[in-house]
Amino acid sequence: MAGMHIVIIGPPGSGKGTQASRVADALGLRHLSTGDLLREAVANKTPLGVEAERYMRDGLLVPDDLMLGLIAVELETLGDTGWILDGFPRTLPQAEALSAMLAERKIAVDRALLVDVDPEVIVGRLTSRRVCPACKAVFNLATMPDAGEICARCGGNLVKRPDDEEETVRRRLDVYEAQTAPVVDYFRRAGGLVTVDGAGDMDDITAEILRLLK
Repeated sequence: MAGMHIVIIGPPGSGKGTQASRVADALGLRHLSTGDLLREAVANKTPLGVEAERYMRDGLLVPDDLMLGLIAVELETLGDTGWILDGFPRTLPQAEALSAMLAERKIAVDRALLVDVDPEVIVGRLTSRRVCPACKAVFNLATMPDAGEICARCGGNLVKRPDDEEETVRRRLDVYEAQTAPVVDYFRRAGGLVTVDGAGDMDDITAEILRLLK
């Protein structure tokens, strides 16, 4: 199982990042979050980060050529290590390019995992989300109403990311439906697609994912 290669797919706010981290820990895989990699590039003002920030700020997908360059470097450093890829591919050309890169390394995606959640549930989740700039912890005021705006981990002041504003969230969902949903069909046709309902209890969802991946 340590050499398994998994792609996790789902709309923004579906909880796929949390589940990817849990599954990676449970199965001994590397969790590759392209969102984290991009945000780090933006914070560090790298050439990639500066260019990508324009798209992320408006709730748009980062262009394929930027994403492919980032993923190619990560895959090269991983070698034979098993991984779960979170946040990529988000477009059909990205899915096809990923398959081509993996084929060159004589590996393939073993499972594509779809975390499915109703769009209105997602809007509620993301507009209530807060992050701590100091320790990077993420909280949700909808599930922690007494937490206020102070980080429970380090005491820092929580902030709302620009891409969690309602207008941006709905735009991101529209972009997902138009550009990322075809990726689901791609992996369904390729075989190995499994789907889990992402609206329930986090522990129950993780357990169901692990069952589906066996």
